[in-house]
Amino acid sequence: MKSLSSLINKRKSIHKISLTDKDIFYIFNRVIKEEFGNVGASKLRADYFKNGTIFIKLTSSAWASELFMNRNTIIKKINKELGEGAIKEIKIK
Repeated sequence: MKSLSSLINKRKSIHKISLTDKDIFYIFNRVIKEEFGNVGASKLRADYFKNGTIFIKLTSSAWASELFMNRNTIIKKINKELGEGAIKEIKIK
């Protein structure tokens, strides 16, 4: 007899949710607003998403260094909402 947890895990692996760029950008903007407020949200824009990497456009080098220093925290918060491993890296354009 199979345990309930093994059946639940099997079902989770079968029904993976497909995320669009819009979903990821929405969560990114929400996390940025939490971390840096409205000013940060207006200065940091997600450009595109590919293979677990989110590419960000910035308005200044100061915001680039802020994002670089806090990238691990931001990745953890995004992955907490989207599922572990959804975002692997943040790159600055």
